[in-house]
Amino acid sequence: MNVAVDQLSVVFSALADPTRRAILERLSRGEATVLELASPFAMSLPAVSKHLKVLERAGLISRGREAQWRPCRLEPKAMQGAADWLDDYRQLWEESLDRLGEYLREVQAQSDTDDRSGGEA
Repeated sequence: MNVAVDQLSVVFSALADPTRRAILERLSRGEATVLELASPFAMSLPAVSKHLKVLERAGLISRGREAQWRPCRLEPKAMQGAADWLDDYRQLWEESLDRLGEYLREVQAQSDTDDRSGGEA
């Protein structure tokens, strides 16, 4: 098993949950405590902590230790592998859409030519 692919699976699994994505979005604006991260959700602190553990295992966040305060912070480098993987497919989709666009232009041009020919006969 490829370790990079396995880490990619862990990252995508962590990103699959909307609560975890919301937590990441909040952390994109700066560090936050567990209480701050939990406040928008109707769930217990232990439930939020479980989400944070998933994100931490995926390397998407880290938690510091400053006295009693344990700030969570986003670790954007962890998303680079997922972004690279998606980018490869984005290029494939763009190329396919470009080919489709060219084909549709050819079909439209042929249709326009047929219409003009049909009108003159």
